[in-house]
Amino acid sequence: MNGSARVGANTKTVAEYIRTELANHGVTVDLFDVREHMLPIFQGDEAQSNDPHVQYLHKIALEADAFIICTPEYHNGMSGALKNALDFLSNTHFRDKPVGIVAVAGGGKGGINALNNMRIVLRGLYALVMPGQVVVDKAYVENGQITNSLLKQNLSALVDQIVQIGKALRGNRSTF
Repeated sequence: MNGSARVGANTKTVAEYIRTELANHGVTVDLFDVREHMLPIFQGDEAQSNDPHVQYLHKIALEADAFIICTPEYHNGMSGALKNALDFLSNTHFRDKPVGIVAVAGGGKGGINALNNMRIVLRGLYALVMPGQVVVDKAYVENGQITNSLLKQNLSALVDQIVQIGKALRGNRSTF
């Protein structure tokens, strides 16, 4: 998931890099981008489930074996657009599925608070959030490319872990 609604966002660059890494593992990737799939503001209203973007989000989340969720850090938390998307989902979308989390920090606060915020929300959705996480400093993304080799290694390690655990748990998810 790309949790940034900004045009030209570094978070989108990171999400696309992760998509390529997953494809290199032979994994089919459905990238939900909050900018491309503008969701209504979550109101808990059943009628919102008729929105085509909400239906698409539900479909790919149910079919997913695992998630990697990327967010910019806004005011010490995940983006509002990402939180809104997560509010449309439930434990049936995340139960027994591994989730990797990535924060893109641009304001000098380091991204850790956004990761902690994501962990709390994802725990409420019964997601299996991996202990490893990645923070991306804006200095490591230039002209739509990741330029730091250590960052690339860290993202690759997260992808490796998600693929391995996702495959191991694929058939073991509960149905309740």
